[in-house]
Amino acid sequence: MDYICLEKKLIVELDGDLHGEQIGYDEARDALLRRKGYRVLRFMNGEVVEDFGRVLQTILQTLKAPSP
Repeated sequence: MDYICLEKKLIVELDGDLHGEQIGYDEARDALLRRKGYRVLRFMNGEVVEDFGRVLQTILQTLKAPSP
């Protein structure tokens, strides 16, 4: 887990190249966290570097949306 907002139950994961090799693990972990009521956002490191504004916008929109 890279970043978490406990109040809004939001987890933000920043994935490097290694995560391409562990997709199944990430999917299972995300499913477990969702069952516990968390929302999980995943971004590749390159996305953050290349389009930081879009990444921030996605996080802000998620924080503003009602929790599932």
